[in-house]
Amino acid sequence: MNFHINDAPYPPRGSSDSPNTPVSPVTEPINFVGSPPVEPQQTYSPFIELDRSTWSRLAHELEQPFDQSDVERLRGLGDRLSLTEVAEVYVPLSRLLSIYVDGSAKLREASNKFLGETTRRTPFVIGVAGSVAVGKSTVARVLQEMLRRWPNTPRVELVTTDGFLYPNAELRRRGLMQRKGFPESFDRRRLLRFVSDVKSGVPEVRAPMYSHLTYDIVPNQQIVVRRPDVLIVEGLNVLAPPRARADGTSGLSVSDFFDYSIYVDASHQAVRNWYVNRFMEMRSGAFADPDSYFHQYSELTDEEAVETATGIWDRINGPNLVQNVLPTRGRAKLVLSKNANHHVKRVLMRKI
Repeated sequence: MNFHINDAPYPPRGSSDSPNTPVSPVTEPINFVGSPPVEPQQTYSPFIELDRSTWSRLAHELEQPFDQSDVERLRGLGDRLSLTEVAEVYVPLSRLLSIYVDGSAKLREASNKFLGETTRRTPFVIGVAGSVAVGKSTVARVLQEMLRRWPNTPRVELVTTDGFLYPNAELRRRGLMQRKGFPESFDRRRLLRFVSDVKSGVPEVRAPMYSHLTYDIVPNQQIVVRRPDVLIVEGLNVLAPPRARADGTSGLSVSDFFDYSIYVDASHQAVRNWYVNRFMEMRSGAFADPDSYFHQYSELTDEEAVETATGIWDRINGPNLVQNVLPTRGRAKLVLSKNANHHVKRVLMRKI
């Protein structure tokens, strides 16, 4: 996959979606006698790029808050979260986020003083985006657990946008079951209203509950959010821009209410492999449950299971990634870029 002009203006090297682009050799500038020295050409980017070793050094004075049981509890199927990954990647990230939370509180206080008003603190909202099977759910869970351990954010809630998918019956009515996960399969108006209410300080906000076992919205069950210190919103399309109206104008998007946003990135081929591997693992796990929507796949042979998983990816998840998810990467404030082993290899952080 190549970067396009409407993608993020990332540094030109090291893209996880395409091989490194050959760089033209740079020749030394010629200085004539008496002429001022020529400054070397500098590449500018709105992102700071930090490799894994540089990023991990930011946590050298911070304690590891997790033990092995925490890692096993939070690790998603197919992910390779480890204590080392937590210490080198997520400890500094949680510290960075706590700094942003503190900064937001100070900005609110200064604004109140300037306006001569008193406004109540509203939740600090973090968006976590990325492809199916890239590990964004694990990232969201780890950050929730870590931020709860910082003294300024003891109450951290996590909501996934799966709950805002239309029920399967409605998707069938609209002919969208084969496009589940695409933007049009979500009740975007309801999701926008939910995040807007949270950010407005509404005392109690409710979200639908989704079951990965039944692959559907759970009737008469909801997630209740009551003014947390931090709300993490995790989902495929949470960084999508607002939709254009028929008259050419546009409204609000969910990301307009985010205080910080993270995109979990990896090469298309790596994510495809992770999806197929996860499907194979679930075939003998969750799929074995007779109540599972995917129970129909539990008796497949290995060859049939690989073919089925690959077909689902190629028809649904792959096109959705290319058309709708990946183009939102440049809207994130921080990108966690993974290698083929599911380990974060570098961090791209938008300059303040």
